[in-house]
Amino acid sequence: MQVIDKIISNFINSKSLYIGEKVTISEHMIQTAMLAEKAKCDDNLICSSLLHDYGHFILENPDELVKLNVDGQHENIGYEYLKSFFKKEIVEPIKYHVLAKRYLAREKKYFDLLSEASKISLELQGGVLNQEECNKFEKQEYFKPSILLRKFDEAAKKTGVKMKDINDYKNLLNSNLL
Repeated sequence: MQVIDKIISNFINSKSLYIGEKVTISEHMIQTAMLAEKAKCDDNLICSSLLHDYGHFILENPDELVKLNVDGQHENIGYEYLKSFFKKEIVEPIKYHVLAKRYLAREKKYFDLLSEASKISLELQGGVLNQEECNKFEKQEYFKPSILLRKFDEAAKKTGVKMKDINDYKNLLNSNLL
């Protein structure tokens, strides 16, 4: 099975709710991509947004990890898997989207917007970054796309949204392969 077919199959067949939310992981990732499209982002960021939580498909049981107070490091798992297939411009924002949450959560306004599940995962992921960590992150090549991805990510947990189908993104996925 080709990687794009496998990705599409995972989106279609995964019915797991996104940890602590009322949408599935697939719905969440598609909503994130839809928000990137609505913001007129480039195809790279739309593709990153679509795949940003792909590591949750690879993890055995993300909900169980949360119950055990363990960070599954889905961003690293997704990055390590996807980097064999997709361009750097796609996978780097995926790698850093959790760091972006930790960076943005320094601001009370952003922190207050986080869902309860996202606040719990923030703590499991290491909490808010200190100033030294922020300075280092700001120098990363993919800092800005990671921040944008994170903002779309947090807003993509709505029920009752008219959803696109994963197959609508097949050409985008194919066009971003190595």
